[in-house]
Amino acid sequence: MADRGFDRLILSGDGEGGGDGMVVNAARLAVFSPVDNTARVEAVVRRLADAIAVGLLADGEQLPSEAELAASLGVSTVTLREALMALRQRGMVETRRGRGGGSFVRAPAEIDVATRLRLFAVDELRDLGDHYTAIAGAAARLAARRALPSDVAPLWRSLDEMAAVAARMPPGMIAQLQRLDGRFHIEVAAASQSARLTQEEIRLQADIGPLLWLSHEALGGHDEMAAQHHAIARAIGSGDGDQARALAERHVLDAIDHLIELRLGLEE
Repeated sequence: MADRGFDRLILSGDGEGGGDGMVVNAARLAVFSPVDNTARVEAVVRRLADAIAVGLLADGEQLPSEAELAASLGVSTVTLREALMALRQRGMVETRRGRGGGSFVRAPAEIDVATRLRLFAVDELRDLGDHYTAIAGAAARLAARRALPSDVAPLWRSLDEMAAVAARMPPGMIAQLQRLDGRFHIEVAAASQSARLTQEEIRLQADIGPLLWLSHEALGGHDEMAAQHHAIARAIGSGDGDQARALAERHVLDAIDHLIELRLGLEE
């Protein structure tokens, strides 16, 4: 079992890169919780790769030691080393030797969203949408039922930060807003106090988060998306689980419907 120093590292994001200063404690704990018993190398690779893709593990951040990380994930050090080797081959982790060495996160280069969208067939997008709608709705409903005020506060901080970034950011510079949008949805899942829902939200954000942002941007830009986010946060804060679920589901369904329209447009 990891020691208390490791717990502090997970919670604070200490280390080079500092976790980008915008990570929810519960979300980081979900990243470092034990993986499933089957296909453990692949599970560790996917868990860490997804966390890197959505910014939960920041570029330049030092990962815990192999012994600590293996204990936290519930795998052997041999399994962990195989997973780290796979991540190095993908260019997502760099290992440095000697004093001050260790494994460090290397965020991948961003892929053009139109290029990424072409990789999905319409049926795949629809199926992903059905899955994500179920996850988002369940997470929002449980967050409304379970979240304490301290769990809801990060949602409002993220929304305030998004508004500040949108106000000063030149047109076309959307990478930071994409990350903040993904962070908001991960925070909703973390507020549900379900590690599995949080892990699934992280996975979905890594898979299609930038595409969903593309859809929201086309639907009405930041103002419309912000209005939907605020409504979800208010419903969670007031403890209205049914309303939170309905709003979260509609938020995803609107985005997926428009994303399918955009995908069909690429074939014309």
